Amino acid sequence: MTATEIFKYAIDLIAVLLLGLGIKGLSKVRSAREANRLAAVAMGLAVIGVLVDSIGSNGISTSAWIWIILGTIIGGFLGMITAQRVPMTAMPETVALFNGCGGMSSLLVAIGVALFQVGDGQVDLSSAWVEKISIVISVFVGAITFSGSIVAMAKLQGWLSTPSWMQSKFRHFINILLAILSLIAAINLIQGSNNGLTLLTASSMLLGIGVTLPIGGADMPVVISLLNSYSGVAAAAAGFVVQSQLLIVAGAMVGAAGLILTQVMCNGMNRSLISVLFGGALGSNSTSKNNAGEYTNITSCSVEECALTLEAAERVVIVPGYGLAVAQAQHTLREVTRALETSGVEVNYAIHPVAGRMPGHMNVLLAEADVPYEQLKEMDIINPDFPATDVVLVLGANDVVNPQAKSDPNSPLYGMPVLDVQEARTVFVVKRGMSAGYSGIKNDLFELPNTSMVFGDAKKVLGDLLVELKELGVGSKG
Repeated sequence: MTATEIFKYAIDLIAVLLLGLGIKGLSKVRSAREANRLAAVAMGLAVIGVLVDSIGSNGISTSAWIWIILGTIIGGFLGMITAQRVPMTAMPETVALFNGCGGMSSLLVAIGVALFQVGDGQVDLSSAWVEKISIVISVFVGAITFSGSIVAMAKLQGWLSTPSWMQSKFRHFINILLAILSLIAAINLIQGSNNGLTLLTASSMLLGIGVTLPIGGADMPVVISLLNSYSGVAAAAAGFVVQSQLLIVAGAMVGAAGLILTQVMCNGMNRSLISVLFGGALGSNSTSKNNAGEYTNITSCSVEECALTLEAAERVVIVPGYGLAVAQAQHTLREVTRALETSGVEVNYAIHPVAGRMPGHMNVLLAEADVPYEQLKEMDIINPDFPATDVVLVLGANDVVNPQAKSDPNSPLYGMPVLDVQEARTVFVVKRGMSAGYSGIKNDLFELPNTSMVFGDAKKVLGDLLVELKELGVGSKG
């Protein structure tokens, strides 16, 4: 074994260990930021290892170096700009785009290897079966990941909506037909047909669009998690294609982590993965007569009344939702909670697993405002504390606090784990209006006697609330 090979294996081993530690660290809010940096260092080492191995074996031509350097500069610059400028409300779309980039990378690697093995226009039949099957998997999963992620990003951004015909059962026939075409193309590719590569790429791309396009906004957190898993599977398959142990291990870890997260998100919504992928939009056709109609018993209150109640409270729980992210009100919220804490009020944040538009959306949003990690309470931990809570402040959340999930068997939300905020002494819900959540149904919480609506933009309401609290002397007590 040459010195170059020893160095390459050492680099790969270190990168795998760092990547494993990075993924493990992402499971905790406190360590997530450093874990992300650790994983980035691991990937940087992996790239260095590949370049060193290429130099030591076959060498890299001058034109190849130009492409490598140019790609690194452009990609690094775009990544830096994206990280600095993308707002929290657009983070789900960004994650979907990154998943798509991962799928496209694996797709291009597999296509490149397949074309590189072409002799007289056919894929080399002497290549190993493992390599052929790996090329098929990498192309199939990579293409689905790319096109599905782009569709998910476009839907989250509001650029794309689901056509009416895609909500009918006819879409299943189209997707089955595309899956059959992909299977035929895969068999042709394994047998050495160059046409199989083109057909597999095209049919897989269309299948990714056909599967993702009908899925509604309520299921998007699950879809993003699943696409993340797909990108890992595609990367692992690409690792077999280029015989990279590091890529195999890294892809397998990402694929497994994404699949576990997908299952967690499905449990959090009381939805099966099959119903998410093939059932269409949540609540699009499932709203029952019991859930329809207008609100008839709403109590609204002013910011001043809300401030007076908060001043007298001992325990307060904040329930953040997507509306908080849209209003970019997390920093104003932190100022309000600081004032309450200074006056001796115990403040915690109730985090539902599917609040927002992506896994961990609310955790990242609140971490951006320097909310202490220990105050972020998961649903299972905070639910038993609501009966002993004086005030719950719901900010932009809707379906995750709807009591119908436990009380109405006819509700499309029935069985979905929700935050039991209705058990608190007083509940304030900050909303712009009475619009429904993703499920499209009424929220029974709004009509309960212990609930009051505070209408307005979350940032403005919290700003006015801070002014009122300071006038009452909240925040000035030692």
